[in-house]
Amino acid sequence: MRFVTFRTPKPKRFSYKPRYYDEDIEALEQRKAALGYNSKVSHREGLRLQIARRWHRGGHDKEEKSTLSKLIYFFFYATIIVGGVYLIFFTDFVYKIIALFGLRVGQ
Repeated sequence: MRFVTFRTPKPKRFSYKPRYYDEDIEALEQRKAALGYNSKVSHREGLRLQIARRWHRGGHDKEEKSTLSKLIYFFFYATIIVGGVYLIFFTDFVYKIIALFGLRVGQ
C-alpha cells in the first residue's frame, strides 16, 4: 500500500457529442408523430402531440361555424348601425335626449 500526500487527481473525462439541430426536420418529426406515422419522436411525446392536435382541431365543421358566426356578427352590427342612423337622422330622439339635460335647441 502506497501513501502519497501530494497527489494530483486525474482530469475528469468530458464527453461532448455535438448535435446538428435543424428546425424544419424537428417540425416535420413532430408532425409525423402527431399524425401517427413512423418518426424518431418517443411514443409518449407522439401521444402528447396527437392529443394536442385533436384538442386544437375542435371538430370537422369548424370552418362552417366560423363562417356562420361571421355572418351573424355582420348582420348584428349592420342592424345596430342602420338603427342608429335612423334614430339620429329620421326621428326627434336626439332632441328629446338633449331636452332631458335641460338644454334648449331650436328645431
